[in-house]
Amino acid sequence: MLKRIRDDIQAVFERDPAARSILEVLFCYPGLHAIWLHRISHWLWLHKAYFLGRFVSHLARFLTGIEIHPGATIGKGVFIDHGMGVVIGETAEIGDNVTLYHGVTLGGVSLERVKRHPTVEENVVIGSGAKVLGPFTVGKGSRIGSNSVVIKEVPANSTVVGVPGRMVMTGERATEKTDLEHGKMPDPEAKAIACMFDQIRELERKYNELAQEHEALKKRLDGQPGDGE
Repeated sequence: MLKRIRDDIQAVFERDPAARSILEVLFCYPGLHAIWLHRISHWLWLHKAYFLGRFVSHLARFLTGIEIHPGATIGKGVFIDHGMGVVIGETAEIGDNVTLYHGVTLGGVSLERVKRHPTVEENVVIGSGAKVLGPFTVGKGSRIGSNSVVIKEVPANSTVVGVPGRMVMTGERATEKTDLEHGKMPDPEAKAIACMFDQIRELERKYNELAQEHEALKKRLDGQPGDGE
């Protein structure tokens, strides 16, 4: 338990340059408090103390502004930054070292008592206001842009932006020193713009090839005798 608490505190220092002291992290980070209270409510839920689990969850929501259903599964090193308005549904599964920003929703689109919330694998970053809706998987190392609405599977190491979410980067190779380790957040919008420029350059190249072929064909046709000659 003490090791888990130390790991949680260390995750805050690694991912938030504003954190200056252990005392500040212990008392002034609602995302951390929400995770700790969720572990209590989740333990109660697993032991079929459903009312107590929901009550602790409700208390955590009142204290932190973060709503995590006690049935949700949350891994190690999960960091909820700022956190106000975060909603995590009952069958959501969150892997290790995931980062969530304020206003994120891990929600469902079904009323049936089945797996209806997303599975978020390790090292995923979900930007503020993003909505991830449905029982699919967000692959490890992926990035979800702010205010995106994601309703289908996300491959590992991908970047998704927009409404509905569109992949603008897929299969990016992970490196040992990521931007997060340097205190920087990825910029999906910049990647999307860079991707658009790449597509424009490719279209220009294809246009030039077609223009050259058209000129060559025109010259050949101009050099042929007509039907009346």
